[in-house]
Amino acid sequence: MNAPFVNQPGSVASPLTARILAAIDAADGHLSFERFMRMALYEPGFGYYASGTPKFGHFPSQGSDFVTAPELTPLFARALARQVAQALAATGTREVWEFGAGSGALAAELIAALDAAGQPLARYTIVDLSGELRERQRERLTACGDRVRWVEALPERIEGVLLGNEVLDAMPVTPLARRGGVWHERLVARSGEGFTWAERPTGLRPPVDVPGEHDYCTEVHPQAEAFVRTVADRLVRGVALLIDYGFPEAEYYHPQRHMGTLVAHRAHQVDDNVLERPGEKDITAHVNFTGVALAAQDAGLDVIGYTSQGRFLINLGLVELSQGADPRERSRMQMLVHEHEMGELFKVIALAPSGSSTGWTPIGFAHGDRTHRL
Repeated sequence: MNAPFVNQPGSVASPLTARILAAIDAADGHLSFERFMRMALYEPGFGYYASGTPKFGHFPSQGSDFVTAPELTPLFARALARQVAQALAATGTREVWEFGAGSGALAAELIAALDAAGQPLARYTIVDLSGELRERQRERLTACGDRVRWVEALPERIEGVLLGNEVLDAMPVTPLARRGGVWHERLVARSGEGFTWAERPTGLRPPVDVPGEHDYCTEVHPQAEAFVRTVADRLVRGVALLIDYGFPEAEYYHPQRHMGTLVAHRAHQVDDNVLERPGEKDITAHVNFTGVALAAQDAGLDVIGYTSQGRFLINLGLVELSQGADPRERSRMQMLVHEHEMGELFKVIALAPSGSSTGWTPIGFAHGDRTHRL
């Protein structure tokens, strides 16, 4: 790591590439990676989540790039519904807010499961930046009628249960690199008709010291923390449940994690060429859950639970729910909880305003809570 990593140029045929190159030229040759990532994922009409290409699916042959837990098996939503039902009852609310609803799979199964449990929702509100995904969600959720609505901006007051499954990992990050003991912000520059990394010294630092003198790459998460502060500002009654892959701070900034967590996903393959072919693949970074927790607490929310996805779903009775399922569904259920699959890498954190956090214990965190490790 004695020299900056240089990617191969992106696609010269992409209109999005041309837009990003123009933005670089207008910014005197260097673009923040946050802006690059935002354009690559969300630029209207061209960004990865704004285009009509398939994204969610079990196999590359379906044209998909990755699978999320709600698409993997409906058992995920049915288990999660138990936690949502308890949280709604404990906080006296009847609305679910879902951020980044993907294909609509979680919404459809969750609404059905709550209906079956005799605790129907008054409303299910979806907040999604992608117009293309909103249309897919509308098609999938037609049977739910006017109980489902879509909004593009949050109101001043929110009451209910907020859900974010794999939302934080898609928020733009700021990559940092320590070279020869000096911290640099990693920027995006032009390389012909494509992109390459550039670096400049910065006062930005990871939230904890990284021991050692070796070169080191990592990320900080201002957008995810700002999102949590916004939730704290608007959520007056209810609970926020955020599910994503990531680590507590001590693990995130471990000296041995010297290449950072920033990667791209395409056709169910992972690569570190995040500057290549913008708009054609997903870009993600793991979540620093300690940063999420601290941002929430600083903004007035309580952390009422934090654990692995596997433990969370087992607490909610996922294994019992899978009884009678066919072998394929049981195999997929195992992927949700197995520590070598999604069970350990994915974590769940629950946040609530003080008026909604006392007098009850969320069942998903009844055993194996790891809040003390944040």
